[in-house]
Amino acid sequence: MSGGSSSPLHVVAGVLADAAGRVLLAQRPPGRDCAGLWEFPGGKIEPGEDAHAALARELREELGIRIGPSEPLIRVPWRYPHRRIVLAVRRVTAWQGAPQPHDAQALAWVEPAAIDPATLSPADRPAWTALRLPPLLAISPPLDDATLLFAWAQGVIRRGARLLQLRQPQWAAGKLREAAAALRVEVQAAGATLLLNGDIEGAQALGLGVQLRAAQLAHLRARPLPSGRWVGASCHDAGELERAAVLGCDFALLAPVAATPTHPQATPLGWSRFAALAADAALPIYALGGVGADDLPRVRAAGAHGVAAIRGFLERP
Repeated sequence: MSGGSSSPLHVVAGVLADAAGRVLLAQRPPGRDCAGLWEFPGGKIEPGEDAHAALARELREELGIRIGPSEPLIRVPWRYPHRRIVLAVRRVTAWQGAPQPHDAQALAWVEPAAIDPATLSPADRPAWTALRLPPLLAISPPLDDATLLFAWAQGVIRRGARLLQLRQPQWAAGKLREAAAALRVEVQAAGATLLLNGDIEGAQALGLGVQLRAAQLAHLRARPLPSGRWVGASCHDAGELERAAVLGCDFALLAPVAATPTHPQATPLGWSRFAALAADAALPIYALGGVGADDLPRVRAAGAHGVAAIRGFLERP
């Protein structure tokens, strides 16, 4: 979220996970902004430092550990009442020493799924979401019946997708809901999750996630599902991304990145514009349009979380 004329404060935070998959959180001490809330440990980036060097220094000073490599997870621009920050969150893949509080803050190892987002510092909530989101999101192509939809789901799960959006605009809503109810058990058994495209009532009734259409963003006044169920937003510009963040959506599909036969009339954003929009978004971004699973490294380099695709999954063997 952008705003104001003053330069933002650049800060960095690290995600450390133990062998059980729990992540380390630090509690904001009394007297500081967001006192009592929890955050991923880190601190301010000093002039001339890159994010990794700043994180290494901060975790050495705050926790008494020496970190090895780290990799970007998400970049979160956030506006608090009195200041703007840009939070660079990085995964720490190795470290030496046992984290100990050197700055009067409490520490806790917590399973990501057990974290209540309301207990997190607001700027850290998108990072918590990014931790749990898979990198590949598959969108169903036009199909004639439920048998083909089941075969499609099985195929994209084999190819690595763990977030599946059911988009069949040519079907009646009842037909797609019936198919989704039958498919849900098989998809969940594979560790994947279903989203219904645009069907909020169906998602509420079936306990599924929903992918909001851009037109829906303008009319909703609140997030339509509880925090335990994914809410995505289909976005094409900065205004829609801002609206998605205000509504509390978990992620956005930003499209089209490149030319695509699915929507030949759409003007592509191009990689430079896509990267600029992703950098100013306060929620995880999936690239959509002219990209596939093989483009994940390039998408990550552009600052996005992952890849969403229709044809990009169909064309893989």
